[in-house]
Amino acid sequence: MTGTMSEHVYKHIEVTGSSTTSSDDAIRRAIAKAAESVRELKWFELIELRGNIDGNQVAHWQATVKIGFRLDDE
Repeated sequence: MTGTMSEHVYKHIEVTGSSTTSSDDAIRRAIAKAAESVRELKWFELIELRGNIDGNQVAHWQATVKIGFRLDDE
């Protein structure tokens, strides 16, 4: 069978990003940091979202994400 779809193998890691701005920023920070040392990032899944409350306001966000990346074909 021929086609354009390739068969690859993927691995995943879990990382936690933090931010005083937003949960979205915490996710983006986690992905950006992982991208500094891991190539071929392909997807992410939010595993856990938590935060710190100070003075009845959200003071800090922490987002744990599972990030999938493709293993190199050799």
